[in-house]
Amino acid sequence: MGHAVMTHTQTQSTVNYTHLPTGTQDLFDQLMEQADNTASNTEYTALMKALITVTGITGVRHGEILKCACACDCPAIFDADAPDALVTEPATGYNLGRLQCPDCADDHPQPVTD
Repeated sequence: MGHAVMTHTQTQSTVNYTHLPTGTQDLFDQLMEQADNTASNTEYTALMKALITVTGITGVRHGEILKCACACDCPAIFDADAPDALVTEPATGYNLGRLQCPDCADDHPQPVTD
């Protein structure tokens, strides 16, 4: 009798934007811009699902990903609900705020100015 082997999928919570093929980068940029400008929660959710699929990120907590907004031009695309991410610009007037990925937030944080 054979035994089934269960493999555990490793979570890929961060993807390097520059490692994506050019066409995928273009699609990511288009989808992210649409998500940033939509007024429809249904469309926003669908766009985020598409973005997660396109990038291959897994283990996203609440269905949102962002590209790091650090001034160092960090290429990380990451789970927007990462516990160590740092808000650099809160969401106002559009759907997406700007966050630094956890690595940038740890290496060179830039706090929100009031």
